[in-house]
Amino acid sequence: MRLYDLAKPLLFQLDAETAHRSVHELLGAVQDTPLERTLADYYTVVDARLRVEAFDQTFPNPVGVAAGFDKNAEIPNALAALGFGHVEVGGVTAEPQAGNPRPRMFRLPEDRALINRMGFNNDGADVIGERLAATDCKVPLGVNIGKSKSAPNDEAEDDYRYTFERVREGGDYFVVNVSSPNTPGLRELQQRDRLESILGTLQDAGASPLLVKLSPNLTDAAIEDALEVVDELGLDGVIATNTSTDRPANLQGEAADEKGGLSGKPIEQEATSMVRFVAERTDKPVVGVGGISDAEGAYEKIRNGASVVQLYTGLIYEGPSLARDINEGLLELLERDGFDSIEDAIGADL
Repeated sequence: MRLYDLAKPLLFQLDAETAHRSVHELLGAVQDTPLERTLADYYTVVDARLRVEAFDQTFPNPVGVAAGFDKNAEIPNALAALGFGHVEVGGVTAEPQAGNPRPRMFRLPEDRALINRMGFNNDGADVIGERLAATDCKVPLGVNIGKSKSAPNDEAEDDYRYTFERVREGGDYFVVNVSSPNTPGLRELQQRDRLESILGTLQDAGASPLLVKLSPNLTDAAIEDALEVVDELGLDGVIATNTSTDRPANLQGEAADEKGGLSGKPIEQEATSMVRFVAERTDKPVVGVGGISDAEGAYEKIRNGASVVQLYTGLIYEGPSLARDINEGLLELLERDGFDSIEDAIGADL
């Protein structure tokens, strides 16, 4: 039995946010110590077949940590030591934010899902920017940028720019988050004219590589509009998807009616379908996110057009060996299907 199988029942006796903080603090205690190297030796799968080149970054493997797990950029190297090929921190906002009132994160164990309405709680761009500047992350480090709750939408461009200018030194790529369901009015910024203005402002400020993260709740026409902006502005990639406000009818968890964004297994197929929809309409690299908890789920998104993938909820349910397990499984799947590398499998089902 894995150690996490023993620890999980104890962690799940805590509320979801307290448990997350406890794990976060444990990883923080390991980071920059000899134990970090020990973890890396145990969890990291080193194999050239897993390497991916995308948006000017070299990923040692395609499995990354999604934004939200390390909101304040406190533990990127500890997460890298768990075998992840990249880490995306944030969302970071211009101003420090406490986020929404607690409780604001809920487990649905029967569904292997989470619902959160965190509200971009973070230390703010000034503090996180200094932290990032002092960090030498061992894998590509993305910075997810959100809009401050206090900033009206007609001032969004300046708000996003302020944040970027303070985190630019520490990021390897940057993500515009206009799709979180937990900041009032934020998703209105996915409309074509607003999205074009925000992205153009960040490009003028020097943001590169620059990606945009889209909601799974957009209509097909709205996604196509957003992808036209991506292509016209020459952005570097698209992240599909964020959490969902939809609630599948078959959810069993007691918290199913809580407001917020749903993540985990119940949105896996919806997210994979959106990865495919996006990949069929742009030649930009796609980052596939949503419901991944095993090698088969990661491989399905890759075959449907994802260059790399990210996860968060799966880590809660499967534990710290997940990146290693997925990467080992991906190598077996490549061999089964006769691919020489992950890059050869990207988009194979399109």
